[in-house]
Parts: sequence; C-alpha cells; structure tokens
Amino acid sequence: MTVAATDFHHPALLYSGSTEYLTAVSGFVRCAVDDGDPVLIAVPGRNLELVRDALADLGDRVGFADMAVTGRNPGHIIPGVLLRFAAGHPGRRVSIVGEPIWPDRSPMEYPACAAHEALINAAFAGRDAAILCPYDVERLDPAVVEDAWSTHPTMIENGVLRDSDRYADPVVTAAAFNQPLPPPPPDADSLVYRDALSAVRSFVRRTAAAHLTEVRTEELVLAASEVAANTVEHTTGRGRVTVWAEPDMVVCQFEDSGHLTDPLAGRIMPPDIGHCGFGLVLANELCDLVRIHSVPAGTTIRLQKLR
Repeated sequence: MTVAATDFHHPALLYSGSTEYLTAVSGFVRCAVDDGDPVLIAVPGRNLELVRDALADLGDRVGFADMAVTGRNPGHIIPGVLLRFAAGHPGRRVSIVGEPIWPDRSPMEYPACAAHEALINAAFAGRDAAILCPYDVERLDPAVVEDAWSTHPTMIENGVLRDSDRYADPVVTAAAFNQPLPPPPPDADSLVYRDALSAVRSFVRRTAAAHLTEVRTEELVLAASEVAANTVEHTTGRGRVTVWAEPDMVVCQFEDSGHLTDPLAGRIMPPDIGHCGFGLVLANELCDLVRIHSVPAGTTIRLQKLR
C-alpha cells in the first residue's frame, strides 16, 4: 500500500517484543526525519527509554514525552500532546509515535483510550500528519487489539502495512465507548446546585483537601468549577456533584440533564473561551482521568485526581 505524503496516516503497529517494537518505531522515525518532518515520540515508561537510546544519534531532531505522564488522561492526548505538537510546526507535516494504551491501563481508563484512538481520525482529518500507534499484542487483552482494527484505517502486522477491513466512521466507533459509569459509593457526599458555583467549589475543596496536596486540590476545584459552569450555562435543570475518596485518588462526579452531542468536546480547543468545550479541555488538562457518559436523558462526567 502506498501512502501519499499529504494524506493523514494513522496506522496501528501490532508488535511482539522489544526487537520488533524498536525495528518498526525506529524505521518510522528515521524515515520521517529524512523527509524533514518534525517528530515526537510519546510512549510510556520503559518503551520511552528503549527508543531514546536507539535514536540517540538523531539528537534534537526528535522530541520525547512520557505518555504515562503527559497522556495519563486519554482525553488530554489530542489537545495537549498531538494537536499542540502540530500547532508548534505550522505549515509542516508532522510525524508522531503515540502509544496511549499499555498493559497497566485500568478498566476505567480503557473506554476513554479507545474513544481517543477513534477520534484522532476526526481531529486530524485533512491534516498533513502521520501518527503511529503501537499495540503490544503479547501483553494487551486480545479484545483491546481487536478494537484497534476498528479505530485505525491501516494496520502494520508482521511488518506488513495493509488496510483494516474493520475500520469504521470514527464518530460511530467512538460512540460505542460512550458507556455508563459505575455508581458512586452509597455513602458519598453530594451537593445539588443550580447557580451557586461558589458552593460547588467550596464543597469539592472541603472533601478533596483531606486527601490531596493544596495544589492538586485547587486543580480539581478549578476543573470542577468549569464542569459545573456548563450545567449552569447550557441546561435548564439542576446539577448534582458527588465527591468521594478511593485509596489512590479523589473522584468528583457531575450529573445533569444536558446532552453532550459533540464527540470532540474537550478534545479540541473550541473557537472561543465562552464555548462549553473550553471548560472540558481545561478539565482534561488538570485531571488524571475524565470519563463522560452522555445520552439524551442526561450527562455524567467523572473527574479523577490521583493522590
């Protein structure tokens, strides 16, 4: 299969072991560098160390980011990693290695990861870019690898690039991961609000402060305030915020009667600061995980902040 230089190219790399991984990623990166593309490698932990060592001779022609840090929240990857890198090189084709799904991802994170992979195709439609997404077929659940065939237009398997026979409309595919969230603990504290955002901020701050540092508490408070503001500005009913602590995180969940119809809300920067999507972009920036479930009857948004 031949890919035109001006196409958006988004293959999934199905790899087994570090040797196959390094061969494929290094080949992709070196070809991109030879073509004059700005290159970013955003992969987690150990894989980052492997590719950094293997490509040390390329110096500052390649940028690196730990996806387990900058992409901890899957909803932050498109606006805060991919589009931010592309925006830093206007008028140029960019090439990115992005590995957003790794074996240590939790079941709560995975639907947001899979939706992210589908929505890359919508966010980058018409852009001059290539994004290679590695999948560890030895360590990932087979169902995760199966999903990659529906979220990527092309696949690299056993070193061969070919069209995916299961790739579908990215918005339709992402909608399949718009899944209900588990209920909060029965003893979790809640607050019903309509207009008083100050009351929401005080409520979240009071609960979170016992479990998070001051800085992380205020980040959660700001994210919560932005989500609550969407209820006030874009719905006619009341909202409910529920906050509770788990062993490794604080969770803040919002429920209201609104219906979020834009699949890219929170994943691309809206045209102006007054747009409802701006608050979700900020929440994705500030939180370690943002999960959204939205249907015509209402929307649930769950914010998580690690301790």
